[in-house]
Amino acid sequence: MDIPSTHTGIIVVAAGSGHRFGGDVPKQFRLLAGRPMLMHTIDAFRTALPDASIVVALSPDMKAYWASLCSEYKFASPPVAEGGGTRCESVYKALSALPSDINIILVHDGGRPIVSPELIHRVVAAATVSKAAVPAIPVTDSMRRADTGKAVDRSIFRAVQTPQGFDAHILRNAYSAINCADPMLTDDASVVERSGVQVTMVDGDAHNIKVTLPGDIALAETLLKLTGIQ
Repeated sequence: MDIPSTHTGIIVVAAGSGHRFGGDVPKQFRLLAGRPMLMHTIDAFRTALPDASIVVALSPDMKAYWASLCSEYKFASPPVAEGGGTRCESVYKALSALPSDINIILVHDGGRPIVSPELIHRVVAAATVSKAAVPAIPVTDSMRRADTGKAVDRSIFRAVQTPQGFDAHILRNAYSAINCADPMLTDDASVVERSGVQVTMVDGDAHNIKVTLPGDIALAETLLKLTGIQ
């Protein structure tokens, strides 16, 4: 799929503390196949959309550490935006670091390094047409309600991934109108949906895992080899 990337902006959100992963260093900076995970994530977008503008949102406390990693691994970092106390705040701040003339904005988790060009292009194409698009995959585990313990029909549910893609004007306006303290705003699609814009789902990718626990590193390394993404 030939996707023009000249007017595409990408926000890679990597300001989280990774407390579920544990350890002294957030997961996005842990080594994956010989170099920090975040570098794999950024390079996946550079490969898929070589002309796009990329901004990485980092915690203020980790900016110097990231700079030292880039020096050590001879990696050219994209511009860095200072992240906030929540994911929502980090995206809001990073929006101002993107060029004003872009048409489509993708937002992606720094902890999802196994993102394929095909998935990225699919989201861009859908966002160009529908103005808001997210990748999603079927739920494979059995599900029950947390409040009643009763089983639910898993076929009507989907697990949402990133990158999520949006018309740039719509995303900027949506973020300017919400309160990031709202616990219901768990991703960018929920922010845009709050503004009244319908979100389209496209096929996600089961390989596009979010590294959350230490054991996920070994799985991600296997998937890197299996998919041949990098």
